[in-house]
Amino acid sequence: MILGIETSCDETAAAVVRDDGRVLSSVVSSQADLHARFGGVVPEIASRRHLELVSPVVRDALSAADTPLDEIERIAVTQGPGLVGALLVGISAAKALAWARGVPLVPVDHLEGHVASLYLEPAPVEPPFTCLLASGGHTLLLAVHERGVSERLGTTLDDAAGEAFDKGARLLGLGYPGGAAIDRLAQEGDANAFDFPVARVPDLDFSFSGLKTALLYAVRDLGPVDTEARRADLAASYQRAIVRALVQRLHEAAEATGLVRLAVVGGVAANSELRAALPDAAFAPLELCTDNAAMVASCSRYVEPLPYPRYRDLDAYASIR
Repeated sequence: MILGIETSCDETAAAVVRDDGRVLSSVVSSQADLHARFGGVVPEIASRRHLELVSPVVRDALSAADTPLDEIERIAVTQGPGLVGALLVGISAAKALAWARGVPLVPVDHLEGHVASLYLEPAPVEPPFTCLLASGGHTLLLAVHERGVSERLGTTLDDAAGEAFDKGARLLGLGYPGGAAIDRLAQEGDANAFDFPVARVPDLDFSFSGLKTALLYAVRDLGPVDTEARRADLAASYQRAIVRALVQRLHEAAEATGLVRLAVVGGVAANSELRAALPDAAFAPLELCTDNAAMVASCSRYVEPLPYPRYRDLDAYASIR
């Protein structure tokens, strides 16, 4: 039995997962409403909220799994990348629980956790495959050769895809988080109404800053009245440009590696147009696209655990290693 804990950004999450990949419980408490008034995550507020939520969320996960703490044989926690203050809340909680029980602790890379969401029951995906990881903080292309082992092929040079959605939503006067708001509004618009650019940068990297600027200029040129009248078209065209960039690069990466099977994980994997554009790809289940602890517990199955009490000095890291 594995207890997973995730506090890298603005979701406080805990899950109980069996070593065979069966998810017994997955509890996520989102702070989206708390940060909506600011148009994005405020790190200090996120950290303080994690402090309030981590204990009740862990209790809820254990209760939902009908598993007492003394049956937990391993504890997994996100070590990074993420907001350091937020990560330290989860790491401190995981250390305390592991120390109290005398069980191993497994530090998990958040990005590898997203990939490991594909390995859970009832429909685990077997490597090798080329994987697109697109979220609010990261956009990566990975060659996944075996479980727990991935090779980085490309990344974003500026904004992540999810960040581009959030900033675009702010320009259009939509709510936070922006990806879901744009996806909903785009259903009512014409994706061919505006010809937004898709940046072509070297190798297998991404760039979304030019696209964001193009939307800014379009909104400025239209003015408030016409922007309001054409918001759905703007949302649909902007979303189409982001999806086109992601899909093109994913296919290029698959051709370069020879790993023709495709997979998509991360919060942006929930986008309806992206899913429609890649009908043959394996997608993380919708409930496991955004940050969650089931993926952390899943990833811990392929990471060497730190035995009791060698994890006392475990620290968080903010950036991609």
